[in-house]
Amino acid sequence: MKRYGLIGYPLGHSYSATYFARKFEREGIADCRYDLYELPSLDKLQELLAAEPELRGFNVTIPYKQQIIPLLDDLSPEARAIGAVNCVRREGTKLVGYNTDVLGFRSSLEEFLGAAEIDRALVLGTGGAAQAVQYALAQMELPFDLVSRNPRQGNYTYDDLTEEVIASHHLIINTSPVGMYPKIEEAPSIPYAFVTPSHYLFDLIYNPEQTQFLRYGEQRQAHTCNGLQMLFRQAEGAWAIWNR
Repeated sequence: MKRYGLIGYPLGHSYSATYFARKFEREGIADCRYDLYELPSLDKLQELLAAEPELRGFNVTIPYKQQIIPLLDDLSPEARAIGAVNCVRREGTKLVGYNTDVLGFRSSLEEFLGAAEIDRALVLGTGGAAQAVQYALAQMELPFDLVSRNPRQGNYTYDDLTEEVIASHHLIINTSPVGMYPKIEEAPSIPYAFVTPSHYLFDLIYNPEQTQFLRYGEQRQAHTCNGLQMLFRQAEGAWAIWNR
């Protein structure tokens, strides 16, 4: 039995196991299994690997996309450039890190925007997922600014967001976990009153499918998109890496 899985903490929000179970059933893949491995600390990773010798690869989610890098033997050029890993391939005793978030995000964003011309993007959050988003935006030559609670990590803090800032950033991307299940009543603290029908709001969160962030955008008649297609596309990217 070939095993795959997801590590992170917590994992109650994750749809990955369901996605792969349906993939295996749909494609008639009988010798594979995908499980959730909720690790309260990365100190437990070696214990997991010892207990699961058939584990051929795993995805990585919050809060470990950056923390896991020192534990890996090698990185793909893209993962090294991004500075975050969401996919690990196990090659015997060797662990190699990759980033398929950038693939999933970029293809989803391009489909979402269509022919729209965007002046500048505002990226909410500066964690591991934000690293992949920044990389993709740079590939697309789309200028962006970062918003962080820590003034040393972003161009703006949330308190800095004025009408002028929102008006000059017609793409707003939430890379933070704010609003993710089970805290579905929460939303990033931005001035939604200044969002217009010309704005595009993209939330990397997919559980719930409509976050408060997206709901507030819809109330202002903005275009909205959740992270479900990004999840599917990065998952397929990981599957290709594990089975090449």
